[in-house]
Amino acid sequence: MRVFKGSRAALGVVAVLALGGCGLGNGTGGNPGSTDKAVDTNQRIVVDNFRAPVADWAPESDAAYILSLSGCLETLTKYDHAEGKVVPFLASSWKQVSDLEWDFTLRDDVKFQDGTPLTADAVVASLKHVLEAKVPARAFSKKVVSGVKAVDARTVRVSTPVESPLVPYRLASVNTGVLAPAAYKGTSVDPFGHCTGPFVPVSEKAKQSITLDRNENYWGGKVQLAGAEVRFITNGATRAAQVQTGEADISMSIPVASLPSLEGSRDVTVLKADSPRTATLYLNNKRKPLNDPKVRKALRAALDLEALAASVYEGAALPASGPFAPSEPWAIDGAVPPKQDLDAAKKLLAEAGYTPERPLEVIAIVERAEFADVATVLQDNLKKIGVPVAVQSKEYAAAEPDVMAGKYDMLLSQRNRLIDIADPIGFLTADYSCEGSYNLSHFCDAEYDRLIGEASRAADSKERYKLYARAGKILDEQAVNLWLVNEQATDAVRKEVQGFVQDPLSRYVLTAQTAKSGS
Repeated sequence: MRVFKGSRAALGVVAVLALGGCGLGNGTGGNPGSTDKAVDTNQRIVVDNFRAPVADWAPESDAAYILSLSGCLETLTKYDHAEGKVVPFLASSWKQVSDLEWDFTLRDDVKFQDGTPLTADAVVASLKHVLEAKVPARAFSKKVVSGVKAVDARTVRVSTPVESPLVPYRLASVNTGVLAPAAYKGTSVDPFGHCTGPFVPVSEKAKQSITLDRNENYWGGKVQLAGAEVRFITNGATRAAQVQTGEADISMSIPVASLPSLEGSRDVTVLKADSPRTATLYLNNKRKPLNDPKVRKALRAALDLEALAASVYEGAALPASGPFAPSEPWAIDGAVPPKQDLDAAKKLLAEAGYTPERPLEVIAIVERAEFADVATVLQDNLKKIGVPVAVQSKEYAAAEPDVMAGKYDMLLSQRNRLIDIADPIGFLTADYSCEGSYNLSHFCDAEYDRLIGEASRAADSKERYKLYARAGKILDEQAVNLWLVNEQATDAVRKEVQGFVQDPLSRYVLTAQTAKSGS
């Protein structure tokens, strides 16, 4: 039996997010406050975020990320990037009581924002809502969790269909955030006044913003801000402009094109951290002509990734060498970025019997401002081998239904490998397994699924990482997608903001420690 409490919360995983020299911890991302002015607890701030909720605040959806970064939604455990381990959050400790069961002990000093106490029954109700959702969260579904129950008033038991060493990681997913029972009384979930976090949502403008006030009774200590507004700004240039002018205090995901002006500003600090995020050209493996691996490999051979990284990304990203960054502990051994080889690309197309019956469509999501330029570069590269491409710009929410249904050719997007849980098992299962809930590529391979299944049961992290590398090699050898560049997380913060620590996964922005000096 394994017991986890306080500083012993790690599962033997040592800094799995340490990518490169500065790692995925704070790196240059800490912003202790560069002003000499004292914190003014009457201040409010504005945060520009790059996405909006799309599912009426359902916690099993990506809306959970908005609620989490807004300082509303909290989970039983939390992944600490600086420490490189899972640490207590709403749960004070946990232990594995059998091969298939984990018990989580709740803190005894937590109340929901509506004044009701945090109890095991309330936690179980929240987790069951996610588990039984029509489209469950990728990190917490019936495929990986068989049941949740209250052992007593302070203990929650999570059961799994097979032994899983990663249950505490799954309980750190924002999708497992806990809401008060009153949040589930209507036909849709209502998080307003029903979270446990330092900020209480009080109003919203649909698809535009959410306004929050300080939680005066927060269990985690005094909240330094009176409140905040989180705006949903999909245009990266707009986010950059607003933090530069002072209209916003924090802007998330700054596009490369906006960096020179921000880095030259005396009033703004640009924060950068290595990110497990790769800009990717997703390929529909079930649709002609992309269902032929030779065609997919031809497209890969046609791309000049070095030129792409140097031009569009202005050196702020590195050419990708496959589905993983080369510095990750589960990277494919010896993988290097592919070089452009137009002759090899044309030969592969000839072998596949490819003829350009129609232009292949690339959907470039608008949430990433640079993707319009990336799409133009890709279009030019593929034209050189006789593959016509049409580019269409869309918001991701508008594109997703057709992409999930397989009604598309190519999608220019990006995916964070650790977005579901702080281990790539979530990404590798959801995105590439035959029954994966987020398999945009519509890829299916029995050997790949076998390796991922074996990895999900491996308690030893080194063995698990070896299996991830073998699975990644299958993806690379079949050119399932075209991985373009490994990106950085880049945010911008006004100098008056204090106590902000950059999170490369964009889960935590507003915390009790976030503060602002007086004007």
